[in-house]
Amino acid sequence: MTTRFSDIEPFRVHALPVGAGHTLYVEECGNAKGLPVVFLHGGPGGGSRASDRGFFDPQGYRAVLFDQRGCGRSAPHASLEANTTWELVGDMERIREHLGIERWVVFGGSWGSTLALAYATKHPERVLELILRGIFLLRPEEIRWFYAPGGTSRMYPDAFEAFLAPLSPADYADPVSAYYRLLCSTDPAVRLNAARAWSVWEATCIRLLPDSAMQQSFAEDTFAEAFARIECHYFINGGFFGDEGGLLERAHRLKGIPGTLIHGRHDVVTPLENAWLLHKKWPDSEMQIIEGAGHSTAEPAIERALMQATHRTLVRQTQT
Repeated sequence: MTTRFSDIEPFRVHALPVGAGHTLYVEECGNAKGLPVVFLHGGPGGGSRASDRGFFDPQGYRAVLFDQRGCGRSAPHASLEANTTWELVGDMERIREHLGIERWVVFGGSWGSTLALAYATKHPERVLELILRGIFLLRPEEIRWFYAPGGTSRMYPDAFEAFLAPLSPADYADPVSAYYRLLCSTDPAVRLNAARAWSVWEATCIRLLPDSAMQQSFAEDTFAEAFARIECHYFINGGFFGDEGGLLERAHRLKGIPGTLIHGRHDVVTPLENAWLLHKKWPDSEMQIIEGAGHSTAEPAIERALMQATHRTLVRQTQT
C-alpha cells in the first residue's frame, strides 16, 4: 500500500478517566488480535482524525488512537489543568494497561513524535518499534524558528504578518508569550481571535503547497481553541521537560529500539536538522529524507513512506 486504508471504523471505543477531571476518548481499530500500535496525534491539542486509522493495515494491526487531554473528543475541552508531557506519558501507560497490551509499536508525527520519544525514553521496555514523522524535539531554538521573526517568517512574510496581527508591536520579539496572555484571557472573543490566528499560521506552513481547505479546518472555532491554547501552554513551559532533560539528552535510552525517522526536506515547521541530530544520537534508527515534501502527512511522498514503514514493521514484528 502507498496510500492510506479507507473506511476503517473502531471495533471498540472507551471513555477512560485519567484523573484531575480528565476523561480520554480512546478507540481500537483493525484486528483485535493483531500487532498493537498506538497513534499519537500532533499539536499538542490537535486530536485524532478518522483518516489517521488508515496508516495501519486493519488485517494485521490492533491500532489504538486516542485524543490527548483537552482536545478532540476528550474532556474537558481546551483545558490546561493537569496537562503536561509527563501526564500524557502516564496516560499512555494507563491506556496500555487498560487494554491489556504488553508492548506496542509507537507511531507519531510532529508533536506526536515528541510525545513518542518522551514515552519511549521513560518506558523503553514497552516499545517494540518507533515510527516517527516530522521530528519535533521542542527545543527553545525550534520554537523561536517557527514563532519568532527570523525563521519561517522569512519564507512566509505575508502569513507571518497576519499571525502578528492580534499583537502589539512591543510583542513582536516574543510572540509566544504575548499569545499565551491572549489565549488565557477571560474574554472568550479575545481567546478565539488569537486561537484562529495562531492555528491558521501553522496550517499555512505545514504543506509544501498551500492548502486552503486545511487552513479553513484549522480556523474552525472548536478545533482552534484547543489547538492554540494547548500548544502555547506546552511551548511557554518548554515542554515540561524540567529535570527530566531534553529529548536529545535522553536519546541514549532508546538503545535497542528500532526506529524509522521520516522527514520532509522542505519542512519549515520542524526543520530537518531535528531528525538528523536525533538519528546521530540513536544508532538503531533509520533516517529517510523525503525530497519535495514539507511537514504534513498529507504530502503524498510522506504518506507513502509512512505506509511503507508500517508495512515493514508489521512484517518484521509478526515474523519474530
